[in-house]
Amino acid sequence: MDREYELYARVIETGSLAAAGRSLNLSPAMVSKRIAALEERLGARLLHRTTRKLATTEAGQRFYERVSEILAASREAENLVTGAAGEPSGKLRLTAPTSFGRLHVAPHLKAFLDRWPRLEIELDLSDGYVDLLGERIDLAIRIAPGVEAGLTGHRLAPNRRLLCASPAYLQQHGAPARWQDLRRHRLLAAEGQLPWRLQGKGGQIVTVPGDSAVRTNSSEVVRELAIAGLGIALRSTWDIGNELRSGVLKTVLPDHPGATDVSIFAVHPVTNFVPAGVRAFIDHLRAIYGDAPSWDRALKL
Repeated sequence: MDREYELYARVIETGSLAAAGRSLNLSPAMVSKRIAALEERLGARLLHRTTRKLATTEAGQRFYERVSEILAASREAENLVTGAAGEPSGKLRLTAPTSFGRLHVAPHLKAFLDRWPRLEIELDLSDGYVDLLGERIDLAIRIAPGVEAGLTGHRLAPNRRLLCASPAYLQQHGAPARWQDLRRHRLLAAEGQLPWRLQGKGGQIVTVPGDSAVRTNSSEVVRELAIAGLGIALRSTWDIGNELRSGVLKTVLPDHPGATDVSIFAVHPVTNFVPAGVRAFIDHLRAIYGDAPSWDRALKL
């Protein structure tokens, strides 16, 4: 039965019967015959087939997700016998926000793969919402107040945010003395990041409404606009630490940082079996970040 499951998983992961067959030394005709036999045995259609495209049915997608868990559990069970217990192997699909992934995930992949050489990494960087199940992602880095339903979350680090602007902007427009003064300034934010929630003295939360001076879906563009002197931005310390230390950006209203209910999480679909590679990568990032990550220690926060 494992061979049937492996064949079905290969078909989904490669996207074609022919590619799956090549990886297992089977002809496309034989692959098609075995998939048809699997569908007949299950009494359900698993795949939509056309001359140009292959896609899972709803039942086929659910079956693939469960089959993937079974195959991963089977590999781990074999490792217990062969002496390679707990050693991650196979492909690990990751996704992260663009800036965070570039600055704080990619630089740590070498050390991770040096330790676990049997793993293969696929890293997708995107500032948009990624459907983990639909895209078959094993683990995602999310920066959010919490973990959405249907996902399991592991807190990796706090996410501290500060208002900032360039010296040139502050010289031309003046620095706001109170949070209410922000309404008279140009605000810079990526799509969906306004209104801002700031934490004032005593822990009270204040909300800053408004629209971004430039509409963009890219947080990296927002940082560059702030550096260029276009306005005031609310940025995470992991994103602007170097600019704050060098003076390229200055902190604005330091007694009103971003609300502290946002954290950095590693999330994955809820499952009874978490692959060893997923567990290892979570542990890897936790050891690097922690409650006092390097980017905050450098700013003495």
